[in-house]
Amino acid sequence: MTQIMKLILRSIVSLQIFIAMDKNYTLHTLKNGLRVVYSQSKSDVSYCGLATKVGSRDELDNQFGLAHFVEHTIFKGTKKRRAWHILNRMELVGGELNAYTTKEETLIYSVFPRGNMARAMELISDLVMNSVFPEKEIEKEREVVIEEIQSYLDTPSEAIYDDFEDLIFKGTSLGHNILGDEQCLYNLYSEDCMNYLKSNYVPENMVLFAVSKEPAEKIFRLAERHFGGMNKTLQPRKKSNLILNNHFNEVRDISSHQAHTIVGTPTYGMHDERKYALLLLNNILGGPGMNSTLNVAIRERHGYAYMVESSVTLFSDCGLFNIYFGSDSRAVKKCLKLIDNEMDRIASGKMTAKALEAAKKQYIGQLIVSSDSLENYALALGKGILYFDQMNSIEEISEMIRSVSSEQIRETAEMLKKGYSTLTFL
Repeated sequence: MTQIMKLILRSIVSLQIFIAMDKNYTLHTLKNGLRVVYSQSKSDVSYCGLATKVGSRDELDNQFGLAHFVEHTIFKGTKKRRAWHILNRMELVGGELNAYTTKEETLIYSVFPRGNMARAMELISDLVMNSVFPEKEIEKEREVVIEEIQSYLDTPSEAIYDDFEDLIFKGTSLGHNILGDEQCLYNLYSEDCMNYLKSNYVPENMVLFAVSKEPAEKIFRLAERHFGGMNKTLQPRKKSNLILNNHFNEVRDISSHQAHTIVGTPTYGMHDERKYALLLLNNILGGPGMNSTLNVAIRERHGYAYMVESSVTLFSDCGLFNIYFGSDSRAVKKCLKLIDNEMDRIASGKMTAKALEAAKKQYIGQLIVSSDSLENYALALGKGILYFDQMNSIEEISEMIRSVSSEQIRETAEMLKKGYSTLTFL
């Protein structure tokens, strides 16, 4: 996969835009309230998984990292399987078992050759209904996650994103790293994992998704057989009031041979219709294309940075826009000045109608290319139902992008440039 394609796919995951080439999917609800969404495909590769609306922002203050830790340790043993049997269950037929955690969701899913849907569905149900989190395995996995944290911190171009979010959302449930920290991890035990699973992995908080060649009726029968026995109720969770006005300009000395800088500001969330103007502007400024305006201005025209990109992350109740660049320490102020100049240009309404139409065409094309990935589609299917109870077709999303006006782009740029915060690692 090319670097540009990796950037496109990564951006689609964080943007919470869920796209189907068409609306060829069926939604069914089990008696216990679990939503099941199925899309029939022509591929010999099938997908099955659970999307759960729980992530690091649902953790208690003394349990940072628990959501991600449960995602790791849920594979370490159930009432009828040991870790080795779980690991081998899908791999023995050529499949894979995967999972990931974000600040608001956790996905557990499998990809496998067609004909193994019952095997995959039974395994995933066993994990979420019967995991026992053996203490011996907990101890081993704790060290694995701590090593993951240390390895991550050794990559400043990645670590700076989380540190920036921690500062922007300081004092809120979004203001801590998904991986947690060593102190919290050493205080997480089997009972904590078990309670977290029982409290959050419940029918009303999950979506079971499947993509395969089998008829829909078979999928729904399997779902009822393996998940119909879940009857736990979601426990009420305290909602935190977000503080979105933190402003800072911070420089940290990490003794790096290169500087890493993020400029950004909070924005509106995934349910706000203004997001389409924001997403389009983000793609114009620093999307995956080499012709993005900031890449041309900073890298191609002046050679100040070896990398520059912008990104948007949309949460359920807010969002985050940021621009990252990696440069020589002597070029940081020059890059910041060029970013200001570009934002001023767009905010003053100097983007031509021709340039805007070209940007729309490019962005829609990127979305079409990314939606051709079956895995990307399967994951989007689960998350789309989880958050919106539907998925938009590529035609519907394209129409939303086409309807963005030059005035909306100008207003969005003006909004972004008002509240910048900056974090630099030197």
